[in-house]
Amino acid sequence: MNRAAKRNALSAEHLTELLEAFREAGTSDAAGIVLAAEGPVFSAGHDFADVHARDKEGVRLLLELCTMLMKTMQSVPQVVIARVQGLATAAGCQLVASCDLAVASLDAGFALPGGKAGWFCHTPAVPVARSIGRKRLMEMALTGDVVDAATAVEWGLINKAVPADELDAAVDELLARATRGSRASKTAGKLALYAQLDRPEADAYEIAMAVMAETSQSPSAKEGRASFLEKRSPVWPD
Repeated sequence: MNRAAKRNALSAEHLTELLEAFREAGTSDAAGIVLAAEGPVFSAGHDFADVHARDKEGVRLLLELCTMLMKTMQSVPQVVIARVQGLATAAGCQLVASCDLAVASLDAGFALPGGKAGWFCHTPAVPVARSIGRKRLMEMALTGDVVDAATAVEWGLINKAVPADELDAAVDELLARATRGSRASKTAGKLALYAQLDRPEADAYEIAMAVMAETSQSPSAKEGRASFLEKRSPVWPD
């Protein structure tokens, strides 16, 4: 994101740019995608100038565009990592929570500030809740206070917090670990994980069993088992 002067605020134009970028990357041969930002702020959330100029239906269309971006980030076949170098608030925090993985600098912060203002963070709270749980979500959403990076790790909002000068190396290291192995297997795994998360346990098992049985016959799965049994390095067909 390169709207540093606007604190990388998510106007309709910028949301559209991000959506197009993820769709393009999603159809490429990239193994992973890193969502990063220029400037001192990762993203301040929705662009209030854009929101303020809209009526109710216009705001709903903006929120639908934002939701489409979040869903696309989770449906592309690649691993998506947020590289958070500064404050991520409201829909900016939603972006982080919607990525598969997230690494932040120790001076980064995360907030759902609507709780102390006039427009509650209803949609940003959706993926945040699924990352940190009910009571911690309530604290973030009702107080609007900033959660520091170390606490965000403890709460499960991000995976790791490191000094600012180690951020790129930490992102690269996690990306390398998260993209190794069969790409086809990982794609199926990511989509199945999102399909079963937050479902009742019985439903989650049905989803997981169906996908695991189906993918057991894939070329990648067969190569993985064969290489293990033959005590050699795998040669992934994808």
